[in-house]
Amino acid sequence: MSQSNNKNNSSDSTLEGVLERITFYNEENGFLIGKLRANDKSEEIAVVGKAPKIQCGETLVLKGNWTNHPKHGKQFSFDQFESKLPASAYGIRKYLGSGLVHGIGKTYANKIVDHFGADTLKVISEDSARLREIPGIGSKRVKGIRLAWEEQKAIREVMMFLQTYGVTDALCLRLVRKYGNNAKSILENDPYRIIRDVKGIGFKTADKIALNLGLSSNGPDRIDAGILHTQQEAEDEGHTHMERREIALKATELLETSTAGVEKRIQALLEDGELISTKTDWLQLPSSWKAEDNIARSLQSVLKTQSSLPSILIEKAIEWAQEKAGFEFAEAQTEGIRNALSSKVAILTGGPGTGKTTILRAIVSILKAKKAKVMLAAPTGRAARRMAESASHFAQTVHRLLKFDPGHGGFTVNEKSPLVCDFLIMDETSMLDIRLASALFRSVPPHAHILLVGDADQLPSVGSGNVLKDIIDCDLFSVTRLQVTFRQAENSGIVDLAHGILAGKGSPPAPIDSLDEINPSQDVHFIRAVTPELCIEVVTNLCQQVLPRKFSVDPKQDVQILAPLHRGTAGIGNLNDQVRDSINPHGATHSIGFNIFREGDKVIQTRNNYDKDVFNGDMGIIDSVDSINGKIEILFEEKRIIYERMEITDLQPAYAISVHKSQGSEYPVVIFPLLKQHFMMLQRNLVYTGLTRAKKKVIFVGDPAAYAMAIRNDKTLVRQTDLKRKIKK
Repeated sequence: MSQSNNKNNSSDSTLEGVLERITFYNEENGFLIGKLRANDKSEEIAVVGKAPKIQCGETLVLKGNWTNHPKHGKQFSFDQFESKLPASAYGIRKYLGSGLVHGIGKTYANKIVDHFGADTLKVISEDSARLREIPGIGSKRVKGIRLAWEEQKAIREVMMFLQTYGVTDALCLRLVRKYGNNAKSILENDPYRIIRDVKGIGFKTADKIALNLGLSSNGPDRIDAGILHTQQEAEDEGHTHMERREIALKATELLETSTAGVEKRIQALLEDGELISTKTDWLQLPSSWKAEDNIARSLQSVLKTQSSLPSILIEKAIEWAQEKAGFEFAEAQTEGIRNALSSKVAILTGGPGTGKTTILRAIVSILKAKKAKVMLAAPTGRAARRMAESASHFAQTVHRLLKFDPGHGGFTVNEKSPLVCDFLIMDETSMLDIRLASALFRSVPPHAHILLVGDADQLPSVGSGNVLKDIIDCDLFSVTRLQVTFRQAENSGIVDLAHGILAGKGSPPAPIDSLDEINPSQDVHFIRAVTPELCIEVVTNLCQQVLPRKFSVDPKQDVQILAPLHRGTAGIGNLNDQVRDSINPHGATHSIGFNIFREGDKVIQTRNNYDKDVFNGDMGIIDSVDSINGKIEILFEEKRIIYERMEITDLQPAYAISVHKSQGSEYPVVIFPLLKQHFMMLQRNLVYTGLTRAKKKVIFVGDPAAYAMAIRNDKTLVRQTDLKRKIKK
């Protein structure tokens, strides 16, 4: 494969050799710093340039110029390259010894190359059974090597095919994981399919591939893909349906075609069932229509069915619960308990410190005393553990409650095989998107009660929909709104500030300009750092020195940085890099493929993996990295999980995460960068959600003016959903 960086300077020199080491690699743009051993030289040469999708051991032909770096000395800066599989025994030894092919480490690479020499790759590719000629390699290892080689071959084909389309290595791996050895064939024959099948690949990438392959720019496949992509983009923003006119206009602009052609294909998609009309001139994807319809039908069914709870004298039960708790409940708390026990579907909403925990504990105590079957669920593992501690009753995640079966491809607990319970309590309901809510409500037997607990003022779910708010706004269900703060002594600064923010008048403590001015007795701090560079410096100092020294805080286990944006100097990506270098500088660094991992790194799972029982948002610490066999071992809170090479793309660094990712979790200490550069995300409910993730301390780092901008902005994006109409209908 070859590539040019289109630089104006001419490439006067050519250098050929084996890539010995990759010392730095940027996955976003393919920028590489490496060491090359030229064919006729013994010493290693530093090479610098853009060379995506290559591995150690490959033979490179580079075109560029010799330069003299003031710090690193003489190096070869290239703007064009060709890469090919190694042909010499030396190059093959290096290539296989890099751990690229699972089952072949340095030891076996040496044995295999010693035996087969320059024919090694041909043997592995065409006659792998001969590998058994090597002592220590049995049939099981041969099979593993053959499968790994075919997988690597598929990855390489896809990477070479996609190198000009700006597709990252992580997405290439995801394509191969989805399609296996058929990946290249699917890309060539049905490129628009990848938009639906592989999250992260957008219409523009698929369209570029399709047009380069000669597909018609006005063909029905392209227009259909553009329309469905536009509808999906609306869903990615949180909407579950959109106006037909708006979809048509956006699709027309995207496709650069005629509105008439788009309208014609919208009608065809409606007739084929690829789109559904929710109400006059509004469009919805079939999966979203089905999810909202399931929620509406399930809730209506629960409302209309006789309760299976044993007889409860509610007022006496409340008195009993008060005696057990040792204090008298407030009027709002009593009302919450009464509504939950007397209503088939009830909602309990309120901010931090308003008494939700007291109500939950009382309800669970009453139900257990009456021998009722009660189940507790939350969207995340952290939220479930916190719920279990608060209610003194077992709680689990929704995914575990519903028992996902990878072989079946769905939850085994559903309307045909429902939960065995009389009462379901769902915490952190604001996190439920329409698909997870649909699966949950379908699993509830009609005779059971449902209590939905959550904070309606938090950010809505990451996925599409606004389930908790829509159910509240229906005015069909009993709603208890908790507004009085009871937790005055404990966490007073955080709780008071949270309620002030909701009122639009919350202001943090007076900003300080030095970390030495931090008052240990306060639980809310604001450190002034008005530039992104200064913000990064303050955050890393907090994690590396101040918090461990002043507060005996473990920066990995006890501190969570929550940032509004992914990109930029003070974005999540750079924060992760800088904080990792400051608090985990000496962990053994390994690269697997194009992913760099360091033992001791804090990481987060970004996709539900039902096979491993690890879910989106779960956090862990890398315990060990086996770069030879392409495996990583991670310690999560309750378990130790081994990730294979193709699963590692689901992991990201987690020293800093988005506020959305933090929902349902609590952390002892939250660091919250806020700068004017974050203006696109500066909203009241973003700051409120981030603040209320902190149990003991929250430290804002940034510009006080940015904080004020966020608090003034309560005009959050209104999500267009059809759930409320469906429930009422």
